Amino acid sequence: MDDSDPPKPRHRAIPSSRAARLGTFGRLAGGVAGGMLGEGARRLARGERPRMRDLLLTPGNVGRLADRLSHLRGAAMKLGQMISMDAGDMLPAELTAILAQLRSQAYRMPPQQLRSVLDAEWGPDWRRRFARFNATPIAAASIGQVHRAALSDGREVAIKVQYPGIRESIDSDVDNVATLLRVSGVLPRELDLAPLLGEAKRQLHEEADYEREAAQMTRFADWLDGHPDYIVPRPLHELTTARVLAMDFIDGQPIEALGEAPQETRDAAMRDLIALVLRELFEFGAMQTDPNFANYRFQPDTGRLVLLDFGATRDVDPATAEGYRTLLAAGLAGDRDAVREAAQAAGFLGEAAIARHRPLVDRMIDIVVTEMNRPGPFDFGDRGFIEVLREQGMEMAADRSTWHIPPVETLFVQRKISGTALLAARLAARVDVRELVRPYLAGGSA
Repeated sequence: MDDSDPPKPRHRAIPSSRAARLGTFGRLAGGVAGGMLGEGARRLARGERPRMRDLLLTPGNVGRLADRLSHLRGAAMKLGQMISMDAGDMLPAELTAILAQLRSQAYRMPPQQLRSVLDAEWGPDWRRRFARFNATPIAAASIGQVHRAALSDGREVAIKVQYPGIRESIDSDVDNVATLLRVSGVLPRELDLAPLLGEAKRQLHEEADYEREAAQMTRFADWLDGHPDYIVPRPLHELTTARVLAMDFIDGQPIEALGEAPQETRDAAMRDLIALVLRELFEFGAMQTDPNFANYRFQPDTGRLVLLDFGATRDVDPATAEGYRTLLAAGLAGDRDAVREAAQAAGFLGEAAIARHRPLVDRMIDIVVTEMNRPGPFDFGDRGFIEVLREQGMEMAADRSTWHIPPVETLFVQRKISGTALLAARLAARVDVRELVRPYLAGGSA
């Protein structure tokens, strides 16, 4: 291991035992409670009557949440990332910025903890396999961190190392985060989270199995082999275990760096990403459902997108794909009634929401259908209509009795679609989405 690089300032041992992680959750709850009391006292002194939600979602409390979840990593941090990514434009800008810490300012394992993990997975003489192994990670995520290395034959590789104790803590972490949400009053007690929590645990256990991820990576590498627009690393099976994933190192720039690129470059990159989402949904029957921006890189010299991290890959239920096909066809046909029926059939809308807020639902559908059918490329940088949808969505969400959780399969697919749209908005891309979608609506698969 090459320890010549100076340690990053956010090195911090990841709590690996159940007791240590529970203690961190306890300190988090105590800190949040203290912050709520302090903020409540300040507002009462000003003559205000604050709501529980306002006291909880202060910058101080969200900062505490981001820092503690960054330290815990694993399922706890993953759920925080999902909130920050999936809510997209629906969160206040200040809250979005603070939660973004979970994607950009994560703690790394100290070198001694890293050595301990690699010794356990590869044996104490593992250094002999490498000409170089950089102890400073080039990336850190919720479940593992990535190191650049060179094999003894000079081949450049990337090594993803799972944080200790992560797999064993998934179930308790998910339950603890759910408890925090419940006691905070953010979620209605009537909302049945059990199916979603059970599926979240299953998904996270799959993401923590690096041998499974290597198999999913191979599937996508085979599907896209030789494609001029995409490149997928190949795993090194002889170095891959359930907790360590070795793969080809493929260089590229962060996808957000495209924000400074010419308009046509941004448009082409997002066109390729949206086309890939459609292929996953309607052709492959499998989708990488984690839209974290760090999972994409861009090669300026080739124009190709580098696709990374296949832990969240899952097969798409044909019924889910058909539901999206029906919904898209209705939208492009401008049939508002058909859109509402398709949205309800797919589980996006619950019966109670339609019954109690039909005019509001119809106004929102009208906005979406109108935007879908504007001539020319869709301008993701034009977010004016999002403000209107946010206001109307918040108005409907105020009626907590109508809150509704879509089917789990739909949630994971929609997470990828929403995250892709969020990236397109970040890059202010212009893409003729209708032309990409139409081949999948005429007679099934393109």
